[in-house]
Amino acid sequence: MTDLQSIKTRFGIIGNFPVLNRALQKAIQVAPTDISVLVMGESGVGKEFIPKIIHGESRRKHQPYIVVNCGAIPEGTIDSELFGHEKGAFTGATSTRKGYFEVADGGTIFLDEVGELPVQTQVRLLRVLESGEFMKVGSSQVQKTNVRIVAATNVNMLKAINDGRFREDLYYRLNTVQIDMPALRDRKGDIHLLFRKFAIDFAEKYRMPELVLADDAIHYLENYPFPGNIRQLRNLVEQMTVVEQERMVNSVKLAEYIPIQTQLPAVIQKGSGISSNEFNSEREIMYKILFDMRNDLNDLKSLTSELIKNRENSDLSHQEKNLINRVFTPETQSQNPNSILYFENQKQYQNSSVISKADEDYEDVEDIEIEETKEDSLSLQNNERELIVKALDKHKGRRNKAADELGISQRTLYRKIKQYNLED
Repeated sequence: MTDLQSIKTRFGIIGNFPVLNRALQKAIQVAPTDISVLVMGESGVGKEFIPKIIHGESRRKHQPYIVVNCGAIPEGTIDSELFGHEKGAFTGATSTRKGYFEVADGGTIFLDEVGELPVQTQVRLLRVLESGEFMKVGSSQVQKTNVRIVAATNVNMLKAINDGRFREDLYYRLNTVQIDMPALRDRKGDIHLLFRKFAIDFAEKYRMPELVLADDAIHYLENYPFPGNIRQLRNLVEQMTVVEQERMVNSVKLAEYIPIQTQLPAVIQKGSGISSNEFNSEREIMYKILFDMRNDLNDLKSLTSELIKNRENSDLSHQEKNLINRVFTPETQSQNPNSILYFENQKQYQNSSVISKADEDYEDVEDIEIEETKEDSLSLQNNERELIVKALDKHKGRRNKAADELGISQRTLYRKIKQYNLED
């Protein structure tokens, strides 16, 4: 049996990843037989090498080898391309034409992207696989062919079957032996080897010095997901070979060509009943953020309410008592019917909303809102106005000193001066 390394050398395959080696070994093992093979893998992983190896190591290697891209042929003409047609079979059929199955008789046909075949064509293909028989378009004469079929696809075949886009009997007929080709992101150890191979090839092709990767660039490439797989890496090396002036490439330069896209993490609490697949739109994400904000506000409400209940508790530290006394004083209150926070069991502070800092050590209190009975509110307003007037007189109109004396911010003092018409 052919040695694995000689196969890699012969077909220009780079890499030592175990799954890759297993795929190549299976191709070598099934090559002498005539059973059909289905190659599975993402686009750009090199699925086309498998049918080449199978044909090259089989008894059919001196017979025709035809590659058919099923996804590139229009639905209306694919039957004619595969099975041929008779003269006059349809508009434009000016002569009889042989199809691929007739031309490749005795050889191998590689049906790339077989998952894209129309359902009607799948019926014809199934008959070829089962009996080796087909009919040209527009003909009633049955013809025989002896063709080895190797198919490949990047489509989830089981899902396609469930969706009615692919025949189940054809899938199992094609999938006598399945060979899986790994994605490039799963072959991290092979990425640098492939880069060097492409760098040498393109340096020779364009007669330019070879690109060399710095250590940080190697690490960058190995952690890049490569959605386009080997095809994307090859195009990257070719582009950089032609465009870049410096032959030593670091991670900063690589990031200009293939920036790693990051996504903001969504924190989902266990037991919340919300899974990642529920975030199907920006609107749902926004709802989740608002829901979390509401929970945070409720937590803040509970914490502040607890502080108010315990403001006279001797166990509180001096700083905690000082903060509560500064925040919840008549001098820092004003009416606001749309207040957010509601503190239960506090008759003197029914609705409060802290919206800025307290002072230098703590955040200044910009606005503390309360609701009182009508008589208490009037009394507080009179006392508040009198205190503000005394403080301004004491400090000869210097508002910053008066604000410090009153224990409120300058912004709150300015608002109170305007409220009580004390500007003159």
